[in-house]
Amino acid sequence: MEKTPDWSLFEAFLAVAEGGSLSQAARRLGTSQPTLGRHIAALERDLGIELFQRHPKGFTLTDDGLAILPRARQMRDAVNGIALAAAGRDSDLAGTVRITASDMLSFFHLPAMIAEVRAQHPEIQIELVPSDQTSNLLLREADIAIRMYRPTQLDLVTRHVGDLPIRMFAARRYVEERGVPNSAEDLARHDLVGYDANEAIIAGMRDAGFPAQRGWFRVRCDDNLANWALVRAGCGIGFGQRVVGLSDPDLVEIDIGLPIPPLEVWLTAHEAMRRTPRIRRVWDMLAERLDALCRSAET
Repeated sequence: MEKTPDWSLFEAFLAVAEGGSLSQAARRLGTSQPTLGRHIAALERDLGIELFQRHPKGFTLTDDGLAILPRARQMRDAVNGIALAAAGRDSDLAGTVRITASDMLSFFHLPAMIAEVRAQHPEIQIELVPSDQTSNLLLREADIAIRMYRPTQLDLVTRHVGDLPIRMFAARRYVEERGVPNSAEDLARHDLVGYDANEAIIAGMRDAGFPAQRGWFRVRCDDNLANWALVRAGCGIGFGQRVVGLSDPDLVEIDIGLPIPPLEVWLTAHEAMRRTPRIRRVWDMLAERLDALCRSAET
């Protein structure tokens, strides 16, 4: 090897190795497929080895590619660590804070909180990333994450700000036509709205002693906002945040004594980034508002 390849070539290698194709890697890095192809070819030329086997459905790593994959990931961790350390020393309150949260939280709760942040600190710009997928704070995909489970990743600062109760709801038009179930036996005779590939609702009901079956859920969708819209449209009885359901005059709460675990709400940021004044300020304001939201949801 005549020279050490630059980091951008290894970044392209990791994106293709983890995405399995140039198209997936290009979307991840925000670049073009031809550029990625040139980067992979340049890295193979500089290293003097073949990293991928090309086939119609994508790319698979060769033995040489598999051998360098762990080292390339170590390089990425080091580069991101340097970037985080540098960003964490930014003492300016002005700038951008990127927040990621679940679709439901982003739609129903965060807009008012963000409006308050902007009103008090117009110098802070906010980027909101609604997603039910986990963002990697170590890769700077977000500065602050609001998650519905306890994060376990190292180097993260986490705070449990409260819980959001989950209840069953149905549209008024649905209960007017089908009635209100009073027991598990009654519930089995109703149409339910639930998840498709995600088995969380079925597993939770079975843990509570209800013999839920996939066939109970006559309408299924894994997107939480669309799922909630299906409930509101009268497709059946579904599950959602109590605070959201009770605020909707077109919905009726269904109570058959089913013990439904609440959604835990965790505020999360990278340890180095939370020291940045603007991130710390947004963190503090979100923590206060989310705590108030969870408290009000329990009453």
